[in-house]
Amino acid sequence: MEVGVVGKPNVGKSTLFNAWTLLDVPMAPYPFTTLEPHRGVSAVRVPCPHTEGGGPCTPGNAKCVDGTRWVPVSIVDVPGLVPGAHEGKGLGHKFLDDLRPADGFVQVVDLTGATDAEGRIVAPGSSDPSDEVGFLEEELVAWIAEILGRDFERQARGVELEGGKVEEFLGQRLTGLSIPTPSILAALRGSDLDRDHPGRWSAEQRVAFARELLRVAKPRLVAANKCDRAAPAQAAALADRIGPLPVVPTAADAELTLRRATRAGLVDYRPGDPQFTVRAAEKLTSGQQAALAEIRKVFEGWGSTGVQRALESMVFERLHQIVVYPVEDETHWTDGKGRRLPDALLVPAGIPARALAYRVHTDLGEGFIRAIDGRTHRALAADHPLAPNSVVRIVSRK
Repeated sequence: MEVGVVGKPNVGKSTLFNAWTLLDVPMAPYPFTTLEPHRGVSAVRVPCPHTEGGGPCTPGNAKCVDGTRWVPVSIVDVPGLVPGAHEGKGLGHKFLDDLRPADGFVQVVDLTGATDAEGRIVAPGSSDPSDEVGFLEEELVAWIAEILGRDFERQARGVELEGGKVEEFLGQRLTGLSIPTPSILAALRGSDLDRDHPGRWSAEQRVAFARELLRVAKPRLVAANKCDRAAPAQAAALADRIGPLPVVPTAADAELTLRRATRAGLVDYRPGDPQFTVRAAEKLTSGQQAALAEIRKVFEGWGSTGVQRALESMVFERLHQIVVYPVEDETHWTDGKGRRLPDALLVPAGIPARALAYRVHTDLGEGFIRAIDGRTHRALAADHPLAPNSVVRIVSRK
């Protein structure tokens, strides 16, 4: 699973990316600092089942700290988007191509309104961050509609004549966007379209379908960045203006400072915590002390930097992911090497047991017999939906 960090230039995208991944990609207060996509790995938190008893876990892919599992999530930071990107303006076409594999987008906006549409610095309040949200949606919709519209009518009439399924036809056209068939079907159900006669769809109807497909298949969340320079009322006003899209106020620069200070041994801080502690005040320079004092004000005013919350809201609430633990011994919760709860996997909520088997290994899916719940030891059928934090053994033909 991959989360894309998107937005216009100079709003703090790369700072947020660095805070999540600590990769130190270039950051600067001018447009188009990021010219190539940067990829890294962050993590979301869930309670580890080992705290229920039976001994400690042996983490493999996801570390465990004091009973919390940190499950990895892939992040991509792409070049800034400007109005007209789908027509090639700025780094438009390249930007959009870099977004193809992303499952959803965290859009970073400047809550202070101190950057114009091109990402240039202006006086605070000169720009409306809700406009950033609107133009990004229009660019993404135009991009998808353009992909759909290429020779659409002729090919759609061919599907009608051959009695083909419209969802398969659309799926072929949208292959490069990593949009699964269930999302296409959901978008069709949410659109006023004649599914039996796609050749009759107008250009306006295709745009409307692209908008619904974007909503269903590529969920977004807005990170209202630079909240440390704004007031809570500004975040509330933004949320009111953009409607159903969730808004999470973030102070990416403060979070990045804390994570770097933690790595240097200067403070104790875990991402998402409501506070931090200084380990050795005497080792701090006056500048570092002043910076930490300002960050404390962020915690006092906002409760946290919002950075970890933004990622977890994206993964769990917008992308509807859960964490499950596949094991080979449902009694001791171990794998074949005796490691306890080694793997924590992010999967779609309600995933059927057999679908999990395929995710672990194709052979397990092909030979699936049943699954066994590690807590109740009850057998689970192939179509049984798994609950969050499930511990599951897959029984398969050899």
